[in-house]
Amino acid sequence: MPLSQLNEQQLKAATADFGKNLIIASAGTGKTSTIVGRIANLLKQGVEPNKILLLTFTNKAATEMVARLKRYFDAKIIDKIEAGTFHAVSYRWLKARNPKLTLKQPGELKTLFRTVYEKREFHRLDLGVKPFSAIYLYELYSLYQNSCLDSFSSWMQERYEEHTPLLDIYQDIIDEFEEAKEEYGFASFNDLLILAIKSIKQEPIEFEEVLVDEYQDTNTLQEALVNTLDPKSLFCVGDYDQSIYAFNGANIENISTFADRYRGANVYSLSVNYRSSKDILNLANRVISKNERIYPKELRVGKVGESIPPKLLVYENLFDQYQSIAQQIKESKTSYEDIAIIFRNNSSADGLEASLRELNVPCRRKGGTSFFDAKEIKFILDIVALIVNPKDLMAFIHIFEYAKNVGAVLAKDIFLSLTHFGNGDLIRGVINPVIKELPKLQRVNSRQLGLFDDCNEIGLASRFAHMGFSKETMKHPIVKLSKIEKESLQFFENFSELIKSIKNSSSSYEVVSKIIKSKLYINLVEMLSTQRAKLKTGEIDQNKKEESKKRIYNKAKLLLELSRPYKDLSRFLNAMILGGGEVSEGEGVNLLTVHASKGLEFEDVYIVDLADNRFPNRKLMSKNGGLDEERRLFYVAVTRAKTRLYLSYAKFDRIKKAQYQPSLFLYEAKLLKEPIET
Repeated sequence: MPLSQLNEQQLKAATADFGKNLIIASAGTGKTSTIVGRIANLLKQGVEPNKILLLTFTNKAATEMVARLKRYFDAKIIDKIEAGTFHAVSYRWLKARNPKLTLKQPGELKTLFRTVYEKREFHRLDLGVKPFSAIYLYELYSLYQNSCLDSFSSWMQERYEEHTPLLDIYQDIIDEFEEAKEEYGFASFNDLLILAIKSIKQEPIEFEEVLVDEYQDTNTLQEALVNTLDPKSLFCVGDYDQSIYAFNGANIENISTFADRYRGANVYSLSVNYRSSKDILNLANRVISKNERIYPKELRVGKVGESIPPKLLVYENLFDQYQSIAQQIKESKTSYEDIAIIFRNNSSADGLEASLRELNVPCRRKGGTSFFDAKEIKFILDIVALIVNPKDLMAFIHIFEYAKNVGAVLAKDIFLSLTHFGNGDLIRGVINPVIKELPKLQRVNSRQLGLFDDCNEIGLASRFAHMGFSKETMKHPIVKLSKIEKESLQFFENFSELIKSIKNSSSSYEVVSKIIKSKLYINLVEMLSTQRAKLKTGEIDQNKKEESKKRIYNKAKLLLELSRPYKDLSRFLNAMILGGGEVSEGEGVNLLTVHASKGLEFEDVYIVDLADNRFPNRKLMSKNGGLDEERRLFYVAVTRAKTRLYLSYAKFDRIKKAQYQPSLFLYEAKLLKEPIET
């Protein structure tokens, strides 16, 4: 039985009397085993399985617990337990009562919301304030649904008093939007919980006990669903110190006020950590104790064996930090899959991934796009690849597919033509064509058709006259290609200028620098930033566009820094490309944000960029949870480590020209002696 495998604290919680029970399950203390033990005890006590509800935050968590229970009970019994995420369970209930209900994704509902919003003629009103856009108003409404049960107008007025003259119009838009959803049978993820609450009030669903996993991450709406169910017994498992989702609407008061809201509630603590060593736990305790102690607790060591003290790593500049850590990992005896590098901000991952790749150390990022898979980086490396090997057809196609109306087929024809004009040398064919006669290219249908249609060949170049192209471009035989249009010829002209400028460059740094400054790359940045700033409405958010440009150029500058040590262009390219297979297969060192690391554990953990304003992130502090939440994030990161913990920071960022002071948390951890001003 699962109960026989529990320690004293876990067993006491799992066999608690019916009632309102809160289990404070600190990091690594076996909360999953306790929940499984609790359900086993309920079944042992004669509770019918269909009277048990298990609410989790991921389907994976629910599946794992159900699978464990099936090791000890008949699968037919366990399958009667209602288990799943808040949304999945609510959807099942609602579909049983209303088969026509259709769950819609946010993008689809935003389109519907826009059709309602755009009926309003805001431009005719002079209310002294610019109205929120349709998309922003939709997102505000979604946040409101998650975090508050008061009226939308009251919620808005409290936060955006200057929009008071518009509140009636906003409310009218919301009302019509809700009517439209009801008419079509549409529901959002928030609606699933709202409709489930309404449905339960009309036709109660009775459970002997409701179990809630990760209780610290519940929001006000999820708590309302639990309250509406009003089970005879409630078993909530969570950790106040691991509440790190304030930005997503989580309400930490759900767990902090549990004992006040439920009279006679029992609070149990799981404090024996079986994951981390003594020294790692001592460090975690020192820091998290600076937060207000809602429920007294302190992690205790359950792991036997040698304890290695956490180590502080200090570097002069940011990039040295990444490269040194990569080198240390390269020389480590720990398997790459059991190593994690954890960071507060996604921007840290690019330098880390690049440094690991340079040493041919495979790595994987959870979520997001790999640094080397980013279009702005692949574009630069494709140009480098073409300089190193002018016969690299795929690199050429990847570059020219960014030209307007040039797909892979036409890009290939252009490549073959330029190679022909250069008598087998693409670069020569681009900047100084020596063969002027036109090539004949084999087509799929085996007909011998030239790239240039003979009957249209003469005078074809004249269509580009007076369009501002250089004399050299107009003399190039490529202008006679019947499928070349103005935009694609402009792309070729910019490409040709870049190739001329870097053909005789002496170093990798010089080549990459010239690519970044070229018209070709500037236009690429403009295109990518525009795409990334496009809203569902088709509008361009200019603020997002500027932010996107900054991120693109920061990535490019990082690649430029990587190129600095390499005089030989081919060695630089090889260093950047090696390891690509391992990365795409999802193997190697784990690169994780703190949020992505939650629930995971590793032998070796590196927590990087522990500098003030990076971790803690002062900008995000002002929006979500303040310093206490940043400290909880640090606590979560530290408690991922089982055996070895490294904490690092750099004093200077060469790309941003920024000086950094050590993180407050390094002082609280007693790794640095002198306090800093906060």
